[in-house]
Amino acid sequence: MMKRKNKQKCRNGFTLIELLVVIAIIALLMSILMPALQSVKKQAQGVVCKSNIRSWGVIWKLYTDDFDGKFQAGSGGEAQTVGGKWPALLYDYYKNEGVRFCPVAKKTADEGASNPRMAWGPFSGGGYSGMAASYGFNEFLCDRNDPTYFRNINSVQGASEVPMFMDCLWYDVWVHDVDEPPEYDGSTMNLSGSNEIRRICLNRHSLAINVGFVDFSARDVKLKELWTFKWSKNYNTSGPWTKAGGVQPEDWPEWMRSIKDY
Repeated sequence: MMKRKNKQKCRNGFTLIELLVVIAIIALLMSILMPALQSVKKQAQGVVCKSNIRSWGVIWKLYTDDFDGKFQAGSGGEAQTVGGKWPALLYDYYKNEGVRFCPVAKKTADEGASNPRMAWGPFSGGGYSGMAASYGFNEFLCDRNDPTYFRNINSVQGASEVPMFMDCLWYDVWVHDVDEPPEYDGSTMNLSGSNEIRRICLNRHSLAINVGFVDFSARDVKLKELWTFKWSKNYNTSGPWTKAGGVQPEDWPEWMRSIKDY
C-alpha cells in the first residue's frame, strides 16, 4: 500500500521538460506584453505631464489675477536671481513641488540625467534651496515696455495660439521664427539668445512635448508644430521652418523627418 502512495506522489509532480515548457511560455508572453506595457507607461507619463501643465495654467491665472492681469515685471523668465525665477515667484500659489517636474525628466544633471530627459537646476539663493524643474516659460510674456512682448494676459489676442508654459530644458525660452532645429535630440549648443527653440524641441513624449497656452488650454504638440505658434507679437507664424514658409522635408534633421509637416 505504501509503495502505491509513493508512486502516486511521483505522478503528481512536474517533469523537467514540463517546467521548461512552462518557463518558455511565460517568457514568450512577457516578450509580447512588455512593449505594450512600455507603451502604456509612456502614455501615462504624458497624461501626468499634461495634467501638470494644466495646473500651471491655473497657477498663472491666480498670479495674473492678483496683479491686474499683468505678467511678471522685468525681462520675463530671464531672471538674474533665484527669487525672480517662476518656481520662486509663484511659490505661494502651489503646494506640491512635484508639479514642477515632467514624469520623464525628474533628475538634474547633478543626478546623472542628460537631455532630453533632464530637469534644470538646482539653483539656490534668496531663501530658496535646490530649486529645480523640467518646465519652462515663454519669455515674451512679461510686463516689459517693449512692443514685442505680451504684457497683460487679458489683452492677448489669439490666446489659444500663444504658448505660455511647456516641457523645457531651461526655466525659460525665447523663440524666434528663424530658430533652427537641433541637429540631434537633446542638442543644447548655441542657445543663448538664438536657436532657443532647441530648449523645447525635445523628444519627451513620442516626438512631442506638452504645451500650455495663454487661454489655459494644454495639449501635446508635435515638435515641428512649435514653429507655427505666436511666440511674440512680431513672431512670423509662416517663417522659414513652416510649410507656408517653404521648408522641405529634407531640410529637417534626420531624427525629425518622420514627424508630420506643419
